[in-house]
Amino acid sequence: MPILEVKDLSISFKQYTSFWKEKTIKAISSLNVMVEEGEIVAVVGASGSGKSLLAHAILGILPSKASIDGGILFQGKELTPELQKTLRGREISLVPQSVNSLDPLMKIGSQVRNSVNNRDAFTAQREIFKRYQLKTEVEKKYPFELSGGMARRALLSTAMVSQAKLIIADEPTPGLDADVLEKALNHIRELADTGSAVLFITHDIESALKIADKIAVFYAGTTVEIAPVENFKGKGEKLRHPYSKALWRALPQNDFIPIPGTQPIPSNLPEGCLFATRCEWTTPDCRAVRPVMRELRNGMVRCIHAT
Repeated sequence: MPILEVKDLSISFKQYTSFWKEKTIKAISSLNVMVEEGEIVAVVGASGSGKSLLAHAILGILPSKASIDGGILFQGKELTPELQKTLRGREISLVPQSVNSLDPLMKIGSQVRNSVNNRDAFTAQREIFKRYQLKTEVEKKYPFELSGGMARRALLSTAMVSQAKLIIADEPTPGLDADVLEKALNHIRELADTGSAVLFITHDIESALKIADKIAVFYAGTTVEIAPVENFKGKGEKLRHPYSKALWRALPQNDFIPIPGTQPIPSNLPEGCLFATRCEWTTPDCRAVRPVMRELRNGMVRCIHAT
């Protein structure tokens, strides 16, 4: 049984336009992803593709005006608001994107110790500080007294000591020097190896490739491909979706070929395939009906032409 299963998730928001007319904006549509025990699934994609919104939906911290369809299951149970409240910070832990998530009125050591479950809090906090090269005196400091890199390491520490079943790491590594970055990535891998499931949200595909088991590629609020990490090599020949291939070849260390056009915005999504306006494979069928997610070559893809 997977630790996390997201099934055909859609998230919409009500928006008022001119003359107080109401419009529904679908920010996420038919999104699918699954993370099993001991597995790291990296989520990659452009800004606005729904990566952080997915994390907020799992945690139950979406704005009150959000409407959700589809299912989010945690160890086979539907994640209701009541269950999310019970599990949040205990069985489901977040490494947030912004260091502003640290409580400005609480000392760093106390914040980390509050996340410790089922062991001595002081011992766990000092062990993780040593691992992330944070001196003992840092535990008595407030967030505003830390540099950006130190604050990022403190945030990582709060999740790492929790021993949660599911860890959502939302862009956890910006601002870390190479040595600390390597240690942080290795520790995330260790968490998975000891039984946690990790959803690793990142723009840094290279970091994801070092530790992930699978890569989930998001585009315009949906999953377009889920592939084993070993498929991301060479010219992307083993990848399934044209966007995944284009994203891979756009990296500086590959061909550095830009993807023409722009990602559609939630208020103006096309009827058919969301990538159709930018895709060299596009046919009239692509523009008529939105493809469904299907299995292909030990992965998943949302494209009628993928082989």
